[in-house]
Amino acid sequence: MSTTRQTGRLRIIGGKWRSRKLTFPGIDDLRPTPDRVRETLFNWLQPVIDGARCLDLFAGSGALGFEALSRGATSVVMVDRHPEILRSLQENARALGADNVSFVNADGLAFVGQPAPAPFDVVFLDPPFAQNLWQTCGERLEQNGWLTADARIYLETPAAHTPLLPANWELLRSQCAGKVGYHLARHHVDGAQ
Repeated sequence: MSTTRQTGRLRIIGGKWRSRKLTFPGIDDLRPTPDRVRETLFNWLQPVIDGARCLDLFAGSGALGFEALSRGATSVVMVDRHPEILRSLQENARALGADNVSFVNADGLAFVGQPAPAPFDVVFLDPPFAQNLWQTCGERLEQNGWLTADARIYLETPAAHTPLLPANWELLRSQCAGKVGYHLARHHVDGAQ
């Protein structure tokens, strides 16, 4: 059971909202992607983030989704099951003037267990570490049409954990920072280069 503690703060690293500070609920199992990791991740995504449709599954603090919007993503769908977190994400979107973000109050795993209304170019997959959901989420993203032919999938894991990927995902990058492992995969379908 998660408990609430003091409000957390994060800073957008780059793009049009660079240096803007956001707050998020102080919930024990809510851990925003560290600044250093986000900087590296968005350097990796730089060739594809501008104009991308993004899915921030298990959105939490919103650090990844808001960073993507700041750096030129066309739209972001943020999914989280905690009403308090969703309210915070909506408040942060209003504060930034972000009108190209939508919010879904749902469990991330259940959400991708249904057919996708449209595929995404970039998916941020950062579930609670204790639940070990990476492989199941990956399979559901794949089976239910959530990914474009050349989608990028970001996975954040404990440092010692390398997630099992679906057969047609290629691991492009993988690094560790302290207790966090972070990985970027690419989705391939027949005929995609």
